[in-house]
Amino acid sequence: MITIIGGGLAGSEAAWQAAERGVPVRLCEMRPVRPTAVHKTDRLAELVCSNSFRGDKLDNAVGLLKEEMRRLGSLVMRAAEASRVPAGAALAVDRERFAETITRAIGEHPRITVARQEVAAIPESSERDPVIIATGPLTSDALSAEIATLVGERHLYFYDAISPIVLAETIDRSKVFRASRWGRSLGPKRDVRGAGCEVRGAACGVDDGEGDYLNCPLTREEYDRFYDALVTAESATVHDFDKERFFEGCLPIEVMAHRGRDTLRFGPMKPVGLVDPRTGREPYAAVQLRQDNLAGDHFSLVGFQTQIKWGEQARVLRLIPGLERAEFVRFGMVHRNTYVNGPTVLHETWQVRTRPTLFFAGQMSGVEGYVESAASGLIAGVNAAALARGEAIAPPPRTTAIGALAYYVAHADPAHYEPSNITFGIIPPLPGAPRGKKLRNQALSERALADLDGWMRPRTLVHQ
Repeated sequence: MITIIGGGLAGSEAAWQAAERGVPVRLCEMRPVRPTAVHKTDRLAELVCSNSFRGDKLDNAVGLLKEEMRRLGSLVMRAAEASRVPAGAALAVDRERFAETITRAIGEHPRITVARQEVAAIPESSERDPVIIATGPLTSDALSAEIATLVGERHLYFYDAISPIVLAETIDRSKVFRASRWGRSLGPKRDVRGAGCEVRGAACGVDDGEGDYLNCPLTREEYDRFYDALVTAESATVHDFDKERFFEGCLPIEVMAHRGRDTLRFGPMKPVGLVDPRTGREPYAAVQLRQDNLAGDHFSLVGFQTQIKWGEQARVLRLIPGLERAEFVRFGMVHRNTYVNGPTVLHETWQVRTRPTLFFAGQMSGVEGYVESAASGLIAGVNAAALARGEAIAPPPRTTAIGALAYYVAHADPAHYEPSNITFGIIPPLPGAPRGKKLRNQALSERALADLDGWMRPRTLVHQ
């Protein structure tokens, strides 16, 4: 039996992959017995930072990673399709429906047992009974201490922040306009696997076309007023801060703002590709609101993760045109994100170098992002199942996105290691690739999917 600690994206994906390969799984999730500071429910795979899985096209590295996961039978990707909400060229989901779909699928699987309990110590493991630790960024203090003992001083951390969510009916629609950047939208979602995207009865989600975001345009004067309020707002006191280390891809807006007056205008408030229909021009700056659930009554502020105090958040964010009377379903907040130094701890197979019957997966393993976390869980689950069945273990080809991510985690410079999203920059170049970024990326994706097909043939057999 495989023991998996943590029922987030990585743990749920790992459990599904192992169980689909005929190996019994015991999935341990401490909620609701032991709640966390940011989770609101007891559901598996609850999303707390954002409802976006980012880009979904093959000229985008995370789009390639999603397609590879779909071909490998990913539960997370199927659940995401079943709970899709409009988000232009990105894949975003209704959080509640997504978590419900995952929880139901895991709970109904005949080879998965879910144990609602805190695991305070790393269990014993063997080739017949491997263990996967996928506890994510909010690992309990007791287990975190155990992991620190296992990996020594190579146990690292950084701090992550989440964005506010606003009640849709409190947005002043006379001051905002609906549009996707550059007019991009996916249109009806195709089934890339060649089969239905049902997960035990859940139907495919559909993107309803153009205009997937509400956009709050700001003039220069409005931007200056907002900026001045933001940089002088009082931050929440974050306990345990002996050194603030934020992931560059998820910086709080106030941290970005302190880097320069125009930083936000080249980041989450960039107006490029957005034309205000009332003026026929791009605004000086813009805040995008993304639908957060299927009902369309909640919208999140894209890229507006923050750690300023809640009262200050309300004051500052209501300076954004259209949000003057906004009611906030959830304010932004900051939390600790625990991870290990992958190059000193892990093999490309996600096995611990000093203990190959133990695997790490998810953000704990040193990746960043929903999709990347689930992808690591997918491969950890496949490899743990192979180990339990006495079969050979091999990482995916480095030319694939899922293989390149594993290679990065195992081979990056340990002295300067930071969690990484998937990028084409960590995938080996393609000799003779066409010129132009888009064509080059498409060629890399074609090679990746061809190489993945060869690797996955002996590993996708579902044992009944």
